[in-house]
Amino acid sequence: MYSGVMSTTERLIEATRELLWDRGYVGTSPKAIQRRAGAGQGSMYHHFSGKPALARAAIARTTEELRATAEATLGGSGSGSGSAYDRIAAYLLREREVLRGCPVGRLTMDPDIMADETLRAPVDETLDWLRGRLAEIVQEGLERGEFTAGLDPAEIASTVVATVQGGYVLARASGSPAAFDAGVRGLLALLAPGRDVPNSPRP
Repeated sequence: MYSGVMSTTERLIEATRELLWDRGYVGTSPKAIQRRAGAGQGSMYHHFSGKPALARAAIARTTEELRATAEATLGGSGSGSGSAYDRIAAYLLREREVLRGCPVGRLTMDPDIMADETLRAPVDETLDWLRGRLAEIVQEGLERGEFTAGLDPAEIASTVVATVQGGYVLARASGSPAAFDAGVRGLLALLAPGRDVPNSPRP
């Protein structure tokens, strides 16, 4: 499943990330990790003290990836470079595995992860970072006159995150990304009345 050039440690982390996304913490057994990673029991415990340590590494990797992906559009280095509105639109409209759900958002619905302070910490920190980053961009847009005066940057940032996470839930419930796309289009229309809302990259 994984490239032959990946180290055993990398294969174990990637396998755990995938399993946490698909099955949750309880469903991610050491045997399942070993099978997906193509690693033996001895090899797994050579690199990690146990499932909790491996889960911590996997969650850290997942949250780091979310930050990097978000910043690629919010930072203006990609197709969303330009106005605050365009950067937020690029973030909302980027390619996603909508029907699979958000790998970080799914973690928040896992009671075993939320009950463990060590596992939960990177999830909380990442969502806090995302809201803060979005609020900064909204503030920039307000200062440039892109958005309606009086908008609260923190509230708009929370609305953006809620639209994305809620969109995943609606899409999974209906078996179609249409509900996700509709939520995104609605939010963008509210952010800048009168502007043309760009289409989703999905067919």
